[in-house]
Amino acid sequence: MTTEQKRYWATSISDVQDNTVYIRGYDLGDLIGKLSFPASTFLLIRGRLPTPGESKMIDGVLCSVLDYALKKPGTAAARFCVSSNPSMVAGLATAVLAAGEYSLAPDQTGQFLNATIDAARSATSFDDAANALVDGMRAKKERVPGLGHPAFRFTDPRAQQLKQLAIETGVWGDVCNWYEAVHKAFTTQANKPEIVINEVGMMGAILAQMGFTPAEMTGLAVISTMPGVVAHVSEEMQSRVRIRVIPDDNVDYARDRRDFASDFSESGLE
Repeated sequence: MTTEQKRYWATSISDVQDNTVYIRGYDLGDLIGKLSFPASTFLLIRGRLPTPGESKMIDGVLCSVLDYALKKPGTAAARFCVSSNPSMVAGLATAVLAAGEYSLAPDQTGQFLNATIDAARSATSFDDAANALVDGMRAKKERVPGLGHPAFRFTDPRAQQLKQLAIETGVWGDVCNWYEAVHKAFTTQANKPEIVINEVGMMGAILAQMGFTPAEMTGLAVISTMPGVVAHVSEEMQSRVRIRVIPDDNVDYARDRRDFASDFSESGLE
């Protein structure tokens, strides 16, 4: 193979050579017991060791979406799944597939901020830029990602704890300030002060400030929820309840009964 020819794959993430595993060039044996899981996660995704502040911030992110009872669709779906197929892997996969546009995915917030921050920085002020942006979005009936929550009003304590941690660790910056300006403009124009920045939205703003890509943001959010899913799947499997179904008294079934023989005859399918 000539030097001009490219191999099928190229990766700088990890390597195995002479019975040694290397993570971003570091001997994995040197990391074990010395580098925390959040710091190791940062290293794998970003390709460098984090600062102490970055490590603490990622630790906070990975603790921010641990569980949300059975009110999270992915968790409920996972438990339904394993009541039929008692497999941890099947349950985890089901929960992961439920992460997306309306739940657990900060990538839309990250994309929104990446697309708007440059114009905001060149404006007279973030407040002026936010008011103009939100005015245009509302006219087009576009939504600001990461705002609102079915349970929390006026403030989402999880989001505010993430903000405080970002400030304490020196991670908070202009991307985060811009997002808050957009939130302020939206709630003011809509006259809905109760609409919060939810924890996924705040996570997206902070991770965008830290330089993570939108896709990486959602990956971190999914990692954050995994311990809770493992616990729910394990509990479901140990319950030995088989094939959970939605009770009839929770479903409005259409009870119209039809005459197949008559309709089939009239359909011309015979």
